[in-house]
Amino acid sequence: MFAAFPLLALPVLVYNLIVLTFAGGFAANAAQYRLGEQLFTIHMTSGGDWAVSLGDLLIAAALVVLFVELLKSTTSRKIAIINHSLSMVLFIGCLVEFLLFPAFGTSVFFLLTTMVLLDVLAGFIVTIVSARRDMDFSDARH
Repeated sequence: MFAAFPLLALPVLVYNLIVLTFAGGFAANAAQYRLGEQLFTIHMTSGGDWAVSLGDLLIAAALVVLFVELLKSTTSRKIAIINHSLSMVLFIGCLVEFLLFPAFGTSVFFLLTTMVLLDVLAGFIVTIVSARRDMDFSDARH
């Protein structure tokens, strides 16, 4: 049953925990400050410094999870339909948070919401394409 769970719910849950516990509730400025806060710096061979924030790490982790979700969407089992449906529910939840709560109106959460939408679209498109391949569209000439 774990295969039906949309893994992109994990980065969304982490964002919710960061914003609602550390950033001072639903305040937009506090959320943007916390997500943009520099965690560490990587010294590059070019001589420049790359400042990495919490939001950057969250987006990078979500991209890895999106890759895994896209791989999961290639299965044509019945559980994949449940996964696609739960991903759609997750997208609707993300969209509601993004539109209604100031702390979720950030670029980081917008990108997370976009990843969830891409997961939904990819899942349904892959399912439709694989279903079309399963059907026989050959000529009726015998």
